[in-house]
Amino acid sequence: MEITNYDLHEYIMQNHTKEKRIVREQGDVNTTPERQKYWDENLSGQALEIFNADKKYFLHQSLSTPVLNVLSGAQGIYIQDLDGNKYIDMHGNGVHNAGFNNPEVIQAVKKQMDANMTFCPRRYTNIPAVNLARKLAEITPGGLCKSLFCPGGSEAIEMAVTLAKQVTGHFKTISFWDSFHGAGFAAASIGGEEHFKGGAGPMMPGAMHVEFPNYYRNPWGFTKDEDVDAECLRQIELILKREPGVAAIIGEPISAAPAVPGKRYWQGVKELCEKYGALLIFDEVIEGFGRTGKMFACEHFITPDILVLGKSLGGGIVPFAGMITLSRYDVCPDRSVGHYTHEKNALCAAAALAEIEYILKNNLHENAANLGHYMMRRLKAMQAEHPLICNISGTGLHIGIDLVTDRKTKERAIDEAEIIMYKCMQKGLAFKTIEGNIITLRPALVITKEEIDHALDILDEAIRDRRSDK
Repeated sequence: MEITNYDLHEYIMQNHTKEKRIVREQGDVNTTPERQKYWDENLSGQALEIFNADKKYFLHQSLSTPVLNVLSGAQGIYIQDLDGNKYIDMHGNGVHNAGFNNPEVIQAVKKQMDANMTFCPRRYTNIPAVNLARKLAEITPGGLCKSLFCPGGSEAIEMAVTLAKQVTGHFKTISFWDSFHGAGFAAASIGGEEHFKGGAGPMMPGAMHVEFPNYYRNPWGFTKDEDVDAECLRQIELILKREPGVAAIIGEPISAAPAVPGKRYWQGVKELCEKYGALLIFDEVIEGFGRTGKMFACEHFITPDILVLGKSLGGGIVPFAGMITLSRYDVCPDRSVGHYTHEKNALCAAAALAEIEYILKNNLHENAANLGHYMMRRLKAMQAEHPLICNISGTGLHIGIDLVTDRKTKERAIDEAEIIMYKCMQKGLAFKTIEGNIITLRPALVITKEEIDHALDILDEAIRDRRSDK
């Protein structure tokens, strides 16, 4: 029997899609019955038309296309769909620290466009790029002073790792299971999520992983934080001893879930780096620029050798990321560690500088600290009332709510978390779940106490509705 190209294609597709596992490590996915129900109940008219066009013309991915909804605008803490429904967005992909479409950031971008200095060809510089690098050197801790910029966080991670390899002469890395550092080849290798590398074949050589110190969900059943720290540090030192040649340890100072380590843990990691000749890289693509109640999350702990920044660095307007390091690591005049076309894009630099200045001028990092304490108090009160809520973690406006079906077994309440998410959407509150059952709350730092109360009232009501449904 002759096999045509079409038959071969169908055979490959049918066998490739068998027994696909739904992976929720990084967020809620678009392949569940509840997502289909949401679409059926909320998409019609022009929104459905645009939704179907998006579905037709974009490659399908479980975390994006088919999309959740169709937006017509975003302002401050809100996003708005084509039907005019507004949602307090407590996700924002992490770009909205100064609020969506911040007027002062937009004004800075317009001014830069009117100045006819936007794209800057490589081998040249410009005033906004230099001013941004100078500002970062002024506000980052511990002598960090040498910057390099690029279009996105994934590329910034790869620049940081490349620099660490050049500095140390080694090529291996240690990072953490369940972490996300980008979708590029090296960034995905360093990341600890199977979702971004499954089926891709061999990844970057030397990328090794250890457990992150999650005091609530540690796999050993330890009840003391110091025991968790000791085991996590033991894993790191075991690799450093048995796999010599580690260039860097890479991690988020506070995880995306979020799990918040103690200061002593990161001090221990830094001591191991110094003992074995590795650099410490902090990925603050999510946590930087005020999110955790300090301008940079590392200020809660220690200063890394290389700090990676992104997302809000672009002011919520343009894609922009970068790294900043110590002057003693400026050792590659014979190499090109980044070499990105938009490395010194003046428009991106103007947006970034305006975002930083707005955060500092309005003390948004302090607002995050104060409102974060308030949110935690309210959520603790909700925890006492709702058996679904088993653990609340985070700092500043970077908070996770761990939902379980049983507080003793800590079984993840995955179905309940998804249903509650859609109930909140119906009431005007948007957020993201992570690891299937953890509701993550990361609003714009311009949010007010009254708006926090409104958001948490919606969440409280949605959890009550879910209990009554059962």
